[in-house]
Amino acid sequence: MPRKTKSKTEKVSVKTEEKKEIIPEQKPEEKIEETAIFNSEGELVVDVFETNDHFVVLTAIAGVNIKDLDISVEKDMMVIKGQRQDPHNDHEKKYFYQECYWGPFSRKVVLPENIKTEEAEAQMDKGMLVIKIPKITS
Repeated sequence: MPRKTKSKTEKVSVKTEEKKEIIPEQKPEEKIEETAIFNSEGELVVDVFETNDHFVVLTAIAGVNIKDLDISVEKDMMVIKGQRQDPHNDHEKKYFYQECYWGPFSRKVVLPENIKTEEAEAQMDKGMLVIKIPKITS
């Protein structure tokens, strides 16, 4: 039987929402180098879904500013890349647990054909990156 717990609700008066433009990638010569990098990076976990009007990619990227992300689209592939910096980069600290990932990360997402990639929008709110791409309507 689950226990009932009281939860505290904190009110926050400041709401920040940042946006980032997604630029289609046009440098195929860099693709070979990226493959080698991806093998040593952390991978983002994503939710990918569609609504009536949009194809949506959702991922938690706490500790990273949207301006520091590289989000690119080429043909049917979206690539999200960035780096999470340890805010307490002290070499003398002794960990009891180290479960947070610090360093470069990336994620590739296969895109459907019926979307307008040139109209994609990315927003960061409360550590969540939301990328919305409008669907092509008939």
